[in-house]
Amino acid sequence: MGVPKFYRWISERYPCLSEVVKEHQIPEFDNLYLDMNGIIHQCSHPNDEDVHFRISDEKIFADIFHYLEVLFRIIKPRKVFFMAVDGVAPRAKMNQQRGRRFRSAKEAEDKIKKALDKGEVLPTEARFDSNCITPGTEFMARLQEQLKYFVNNKLSSDKLWQNVKVYLSGHETPGEGEHKIMEFIRSENAKPGHDPNTRHCLYGLDADLIMLGLTSHEPNFSLLREEVRFGGKKSQKRITAPEETTFHLLHLSLMREYIDYEFSELKNQLRSAYDLERIIDDWILMGFLVGNDFIPHLPHLHINHDALPLLYKTYISVLPSLGGYLNENGHLNLRNFEKYLEKLSEFDREHFSEVFVDLKWFESKVGNKYLNEAAGRAAEKEAAGKNTNKIEDSPLCLSALTSSDEVIREGKVMTADDEEEEDDIFETEFRQYKRTYYMTKMGVDVVSDEFLAKQAKCYVEGIQWILHYYYHGVQSWSWYYPYHYAPFLSDIRNISELKLTFELGKPFMPFQQLLAVLPAASMVLLPEPYRHLMTSESSPIIEYYPLDFKTDLNGKQQEWEAVVLVPFIDERCLLAAMEPYTHKLSKEEKGRNRHTECAVYSYDKEIDFHYPSTLSQLFPDIAHCHVRKANIPMDAWQVPLGNVCKHVDRSALYFCGFPTLQHIKHKFYKKKSGRGCVPAE
Repeated sequence: MGVPKFYRWISERYPCLSEVVKEHQIPEFDNLYLDMNGIIHQCSHPNDEDVHFRISDEKIFADIFHYLEVLFRIIKPRKVFFMAVDGVAPRAKMNQQRGRRFRSAKEAEDKIKKALDKGEVLPTEARFDSNCITPGTEFMARLQEQLKYFVNNKLSSDKLWQNVKVYLSGHETPGEGEHKIMEFIRSENAKPGHDPNTRHCLYGLDADLIMLGLTSHEPNFSLLREEVRFGGKKSQKRITAPEETTFHLLHLSLMREYIDYEFSELKNQLRSAYDLERIIDDWILMGFLVGNDFIPHLPHLHINHDALPLLYKTYISVLPSLGGYLNENGHLNLRNFEKYLEKLSEFDREHFSEVFVDLKWFESKVGNKYLNEAAGRAAEKEAAGKNTNKIEDSPLCLSALTSSDEVIREGKVMTADDEEEEDDIFETEFRQYKRTYYMTKMGVDVVSDEFLAKQAKCYVEGIQWILHYYYHGVQSWSWYYPYHYAPFLSDIRNISELKLTFELGKPFMPFQQLLAVLPAASMVLLPEPYRHLMTSESSPIIEYYPLDFKTDLNGKQQEWEAVVLVPFIDERCLLAAMEPYTHKLSKEEKGRNRHTECAVYSYDKEIDFHYPSTLSQLFPDIAHCHVRKANIPMDAWQVPLGNVCKHVDRSALYFCGFPTLQHIKHKFYKKKSGRGCVPAE
């Protein structure tokens, strides 16, 4: 999702959410969960701007271990320490991964070229390619071995660790790290003897962890992350030493109360009982509409353009008439969602009306002749720009609007007929505006009703897939949104009777994902038998590895937010192309191309064995290892869909260290700030 902007927006709108971590002043936590990939990235490539930077694997592993020790020491979990590394992802996520990896490879190549053009002499050692932080690479296999050593060493030698169960879900266990963590939490919550007052701490850098934490409906849940500084020039180098880092705890107990305040006016408007848990579920759904990792954002609906207040205001106006909610524990109520989108779609017309008013003024000033000439020039420029690398924010869309011969002349006295004619012209131009978007963005020749219906269904399927993913886990490993762009709100219609079906399928194998997401520039990360598939002109899938590609800001401001216009992988073609070369894999490579279970480790003083180090020059052997290991079947944590966790009213309870507004006399109001309305206490 729009990660930094979303995190910034809620931090400013709900100013008491986070607190600086101070030693001996943080809550007592039962469970600590780490979304590991953020740590791996921080410790391996802290400064992407410096093309001279080099780092060894040994240094990376040592820094990762140190980071883990510091996080453990800060939180001191009493029962569970869970480390989750991203495994093979669902196809819906792979498309975003593919875009990111293509862009990072291109950016690295451009920076190196600039340095060489300046006459700089670069180190002879190979630079660290961050694309290796993908399941199945040699780097990830080495990291997994060192993480196993680290766990065995800490449990054997550190008393602070010895009362804790340590879970290690590595890159060979399918699923994104944070979703593997939530699968564990859901499984624990569903157990008959589960303590409803378990205190959770989840470390990670992604803003969607807020959404995930809220789906649990657990009140004692906090997020740990490094301090984020807003404004000013982007720092070129991240601080990697945890001792120099300011950590923050974001309390979901307060987030729940802020959401309650956000929608408090509904308490006297609903025909049925006001249910905060259901309001929170709908808040999570609304967050997905402004951007996420699986489907594109809706046109012109941007966080920094007040999209979220618009979503909330619309929700408040519509909910009393629905007789229910939008998100029913991860299942989309299509009837209610359609009514919500119908009201929300007024935004499309309001946004276009601003364009239309500017257009009429422009027409009256320069005349239709010049506008048509401008439209022609824009079209020629678009055609000529097919070989360029960047698309601006759809300049053709506005130009195409000006080609109509029906214009409102300046100075004409308006009658009722004139106003009706103007409304007709507005609707005509509005439809043309949207047609141009679909034709230029999606490359379709005819924007038919069938095409729009298909767009609407694909988008609603995407929302349902995401909801199920966040609340229950993967609904389909193979489903993905098949376009780079989303439809207009006003075109997501007639959805209440849609039949949404998903086939579970199975996750890719690691090498299949590698070939699906890596650019040719990172082909050395693949086993040698597959590399030619990325570069040979005779390769049946060569079209999926363009050396040059376009990016489209599509209304965004930062280059990292741009849509990376690389083709989607055809799964059948990919697997068929790989099959003839799989037998050439070495024994070691076949060992990397597999799925394995999560493991749980615990201290057992009765066990005593010698654990050899694979990096003896850096880490010594463990002479007396006292660790018991057990593998957990990959389907062990799947909770039946009908098993819904019961929500317990704990508003009267207070747990030390978990802030709440329940027991503090206060007033809640909104005040204007530089960035809009900010609630304050």
